[in-house]
Amino acid sequence: MKVERFAIGMLGTNCYLVIHEETHQAVVIDPADCPSYLIEHMKSEGLKPEAILLTHGHFDHTMGIDGFLKEYAIPVYVHEDEEELMNQPQLNLSAAYSSGYTFGKAEYIKEGQTLHLAGYDFEVIHTPGHTKGGCCYYVRSEGVLFSGDTLFQSSVGRTDFPGGSSSELVRSIREKLMLLPDDTHVYPGHMGETTIGYERTYNPFI
Repeated sequence: MKVERFAIGMLGTNCYLVIHEETHQAVVIDPADCPSYLIEHMKSEGLKPEAILLTHGHFDHTMGIDGFLKEYAIPVYVHEDEEELMNQPQLNLSAAYSSGYTFGKAEYIKEGQTLHLAGYDFEVIHTPGHTKGGCCYYVRSEGVLFSGDTLFQSSVGRTDFPGGSSSELVRSIREKLMLLPDDTHVYPGHMGETTIGYERTYNPFI
């Protein structure tokens, strides 16, 4: 597995390309934007995206969806508890930064579901707290977790937005993410990478 990170969009969100190096199949995670250089990169590398995965529905993780779908006819997955947020600009915060953005064609997924994409199994871990339907994607075979805005390096996601709950967020991290092996490599929605072991030891919030 090869993971490429692109900090894009108004808030410098980490958008990830998860690539199977033998088949060139790929998964796009949290497309905050769809800059032309990213599409050009994907085409020059011969990548074949199979899906877009959303860790949650805030605008800074979703506003590039339409651009990718113009180039690639692929499904978009998000947790079922994000449906309201995906369809209301006031809730997904896009109304505060733009004329508003919604996306009503996502396929909704559930806790414990496994998505078979690009030769890998992405396990859905529902981690409410930042939003009601926030989730992480765990690729067990590779020891990799895409944590969105649930868990950051030495920090956690904000909980002062609609649907947020600090107690739920901490519970999600303690009861679900901290059960993963220490050497699990964590790719968050903002800032740098980390590991579960590092966060277990040094994260002051958990």
